[in-house]
Amino acid sequence: MKVENQKIDLALLREKEITLFVKREDAIHPLISGNKYRKLKYNIKEAKLLGNDTLLTFGGAYSNHIAATACVGKEYGFKTIGIIRGEELSGKWESNPTLALAKEQGMHFHFVSRENYREKEEPYFRNELQKQYGSFYTIPEGGTNDLAVKGCEEILNDKDKGFNVICSCVGTGGTLAGLSNSAAQNQTVLGFPALKGDFLKNDIRKFAKNENWKLISDYHFGGYAKINANLVAFINNFKREAKIQLDPIYTGKMVYGLFDLIAKDYFEKGTKILLIHSGGLQGIHGMNMVLKKKNLPLLQ
Repeated sequence: MKVENQKIDLALLREKEITLFVKREDAIHPLISGNKYRKLKYNIKEAKLLGNDTLLTFGGAYSNHIAATACVGKEYGFKTIGIIRGEELSGKWESNPTLALAKEQGMHFHFVSRENYREKEEPYFRNELQKQYGSFYTIPEGGTNDLAVKGCEEILNDKDKGFNVICSCVGTGGTLAGLSNSAAQNQTVLGFPALKGDFLKNDIRKFAKNENWKLISDYHFGGYAKINANLVAFINNFKREAKIQLDPIYTGKMVYGLFDLIAKDYFEKGTKILLIHSGGLQGIHGMNMVLKKKNLPLLQ
């Protein structure tokens, strides 16, 4: 596993006297990359310790977590079960690139209605799954639990202590909590949520030991999996200029937001920023299918 910090040298950064590096967590593994590798690392060890041979988890049609869990299962010898939100997908999962990848990696799908999916934490829901599938190791939607946060605490290392600001995407909040726990005392951790709403603060506080973090909630583009032509153009332009591919759900919105803040002088001159690239590139194919239907420009 080789993770490097890649310096970005663009005109806006030079103009504002900002130093920006990207930690290429997306390069950890071709399929199990970024924060998904970190979140699953200790959960896999725990499942083995408990003697479980099956991983069961939850997610939507384009979930990075579903794809990563399926790939982890195949690589480490686990059976995998995905509880998928949306009964309508049961007859057409082959046309969904994320689910097709997960199936290729050996995942068994259990499709449930959106209404029933909202009750997935209820005891009766889990009891029914145990009756049907027997013993399994449960990983929550998005992968966030204590062991996932422990894995995300390992993203930063001693070489990263020279940065003033650490930036991360936020889905369920586990990655941000891990970064907050391992950041140096003088560092600020900024999180860019892909979801609307302030509920994430309470979720993050369950795992974050420090108060060195802040959510920047203005760049979700309408919510999870929402995107427009402006964001597509930004992602494509960033790829051309910085030679780094971003995904449209998480990292694209984060980097868009970060550069908007830089342009608006949110940061003092001389600020050194480390941006965490958390992977998620498998979602590009699926998003391009959506963009094509809407007759919008495609991600390159």
